[in-house]
Amino acid sequence: MRYFDINLDLSEDDIALRDAARQFAEQEMRPVARQLDQMSAEEGVAEDSPLWPFLKKAYSLGYHKILLPEYYGGLGLSPLQTNIVFEELAWGSFGLALTVTVVCFPFYCICMTNNDEMIEKFVKPFCDCTDGSIRGCWAITEPEHGSDMLAVGEECFDSPNMKGNVRAKLEGEQWVLNGQKSAWVSGGTISTHAMLHVQIDPSKGFAGNGVCILPLDLQGVSKGKPLEKIGQRDLNQGEIYFDDVRIPKDYMFVDPDFYVPLLDIILAAANLCMASWSVGLSRAAFDEALNYTKERVQGGKPLIEHYTTKQRIFDMFARVETARAIARAAINLNLNISPPHVEYSLVAKTQCTEMAFKNTHDAIQILGGNGLTKEYLTEKLFRDARSTLIEDGNNETLSRHGGHILMESYPRAPLDF
Repeated sequence: MRYFDINLDLSEDDIALRDAARQFAEQEMRPVARQLDQMSAEEGVAEDSPLWPFLKKAYSLGYHKILLPEYYGGLGLSPLQTNIVFEELAWGSFGLALTVTVVCFPFYCICMTNNDEMIEKFVKPFCDCTDGSIRGCWAITEPEHGSDMLAVGEECFDSPNMKGNVRAKLEGEQWVLNGQKSAWVSGGTISTHAMLHVQIDPSKGFAGNGVCILPLDLQGVSKGKPLEKIGQRDLNQGEIYFDDVRIPKDYMFVDPDFYVPLLDIILAAANLCMASWSVGLSRAAFDEALNYTKERVQGGKPLIEHYTTKQRIFDMFARVETARAIARAAINLNLNISPPHVEYSLVAKTQCTEMAFKNTHDAIQILGGNGLTKEYLTEKLFRDARSTLIEDGNNETLSRHGGHILMESYPRAPLDF
């Protein structure tokens, strides 16, 4: 569907970016996503998988460096343009949109350090890559820890009882890494580099963590099998293991003194991405449902002519527009200021993912039995949307963290009588 955009101030560049991303999503992403969804997780990353030609095409168009500044070779998009492109890509495939974005996370965070040596060594080669051969991942989630690793300011976060599953010990001019990241690391089994969260000072809990850049071809690094799961099967995920892995001291680009501020920035950015992608997913479900209602005849007339169907379709449309408004407002705020207001990113992620899930649910209800079959895209959209309620922090935990921020940061309003 050629979806109307309520923003009448889009520039010619905005529209050109949107149209190019829409074409790529429709012609490249969606067919590949459907193929990968039907494969096993191991088949999805095999040498003959359609994933590799797709990544090469995405890299050649620069989609892997959407978040990176133009100064270092990135696309240098505005927050609005970033949102527009993310929405279109996720309309094609939520899982592949995430894949194309997470590859840049280690390099995105290195840019924040303004470390010229690290930027030359890691960021610029990534930006120059056009064949998909340099791929990053965000390795934070652990077998024993998930959303609690994001709960900055809550009692558990800086408790010495919170023992990380990956530890780092400084020996001379090298860090020695040991432990394991969980099977939920996106891109975990196909990445060449990791933005790795490690525990440096266990006495401070997760507040004693640091972040390093880790080339995954170093001795002592190994990977598990690709993860089998119900949703976003076109997104590779898997475990990474570390056995006395040694890295230079300067590869640890964030130590415990700066870990919490960086984590806020990462959490804000990741949730903005989730929100933008969820708008595309909501819209994909709306499109599938609307098109079906115009073709399917029941009771002697198309479904769209039935009163209850009109009402449900309008509710789906309203969710798309509401989610888009929230996602755009939050990304415009938090990609323009530093430090970010994390609570707005949390609002965007939790609300947009919930609306995406409701839209995919309603799309299945409209398609009826057909919505449950693999012949139609709708059942895949539903499975993908279900994953978003847990992804990058489950919504209940993120909402609790948002409530903690409000409790700590917002003064009590005066009571006027």
